[in-house]
Amino acid sequence: MARPRILVVGSGFAGVECVRRLERRLAPGEADIRMVTPNAYQLYLPLLPQVASGVLTPQSIAVSLRRSSRHRTRIIPGAAIGVDTAAKVCFIRGITGEESHEAYDHLVLAPGSITRTFDIPGLLEHARGMKTLAEAAYLRDHVIAQLDLADAGQDEAERASRLCFVVVGGGYAGTETAACLQRLTEHAVRRYPRLDPGRISWHLLDLAPKLMPELGDSLGRAALDILRRRGVQVSLGVSVAKAGPEEVTLTDGRVLATRTLIWTAGVAASPLMGTMDAETERGRLVVTARLTVPDAPGVFALGDAAAVPDLARGGDGAICPPTAQHALRQGRTVADNVIASLRGRPLRPYVHKDLGLVVDLGGADAVSKPLGVPLRGLPAQAVARGYHWSALRTNVAKTRVMTNWLLNAVAGDDFVRTGFQSARPPRLREFECADAYLTPEQVREHTRALRAEVVGGPSSG
Repeated sequence: MARPRILVVGSGFAGVECVRRLERRLAPGEADIRMVTPNAYQLYLPLLPQVASGVLTPQSIAVSLRRSSRHRTRIIPGAAIGVDTAAKVCFIRGITGEESHEAYDHLVLAPGSITRTFDIPGLLEHARGMKTLAEAAYLRDHVIAQLDLADAGQDEAERASRLCFVVVGGGYAGTETAACLQRLTEHAVRRYPRLDPGRISWHLLDLAPKLMPELGDSLGRAALDILRRRGVQVSLGVSVAKAGPEEVTLTDGRVLATRTLIWTAGVAASPLMGTMDAETERGRLVVTARLTVPDAPGVFALGDAAAVPDLARGGDGAICPPTAQHALRQGRTVADNVIASLRGRPLRPYVHKDLGLVVDLGGADAVSKPLGVPLRGLPAQAVARGYHWSALRTNVAKTRVMTNWLLNAVAGDDFVRTGFQSARPPRLREFECADAYLTPEQVREHTRALRAEVVGGPSSG
């Protein structure tokens, strides 16, 4: 008898935690586990701004999926681009562009999210995101290149535009990105005697009336004060109306001459959710409290791409926020429910109370709210880094990150570019391959083609 086939889509917090638990709790012959992911590593996203600023090396937060002593999951290098839940087939585009398919008995959908964009002229062509390791490495190169070019340039208008940096998005990603990169340029400019530090300007924009409202008014104001004290110009209730290669026009009418537009204005669920004939809520796949997809036997969804009922807040339409701590714990719940379904046992609902929030603003600056206790300064920084360090999955990753932190504290920053600027800068959506997904009709066409191939045999192809 063939072993049940478990297919996990995505190698983020949710997908990796699910696979790790399945590997620990299933006997080797009990099921066949496969994972679809473009990269055979788990990216620790909360520390991405520190990679962009050079505090951490890229490999520090890219944790290999093959290091586990229990590793027996077959990794399929590619991206899921469509799912037919009726036929129980997932369609995949490999990293070299070829298309294939995988049949499954149990499907775990944890493809995560992509950068949320809007219909703003020039945005997709000229903005850069902060969602992938490649984007963080590119941004570091780009920012240092602007300092190099401004230092070598003669035209004052061009120099001013190269020294102006704009970040859109006042959430955690945008705030930490602006804070960490501003600190990088503040330290780097000391090595450029021809540059006036006062000419470097950082702008943080957000349409919301408050910065990181989840922190509460007091800590939100504290974070705002830290940024403004360091020279970051924070504009609330403002966004980008139009973007160009050398300037951006803001919704309040201002025009900023800049060569750097960093877009971190929220996330949207993976487009994979839209390839299925299933109910979604703001792009996220609607699931039950047990993380199952209604009317799709054997299908589970979790993480950023799923609208998971937040039972800790009483339900009534409340949805779990797309945070790492929810994704981790949902991964464990889904693994337990997959095992329960294999063994004919009842499934359990997902319930988890938020443990708090941490925001690392670089150096000794931070604000945190662990278990509802507001902290700022060094105590907040200790909590923030302690939380991130403990959440890293392997001892190798923990050692690398701690070593990088200590080295940066003792030796300071370096300002070396790695060569990304020598190629054509990728557009915002190209880093995340957001245009590669099938439509529901294309999924059905792929399924019909598969069935015709099975009926006709190889000679009919």
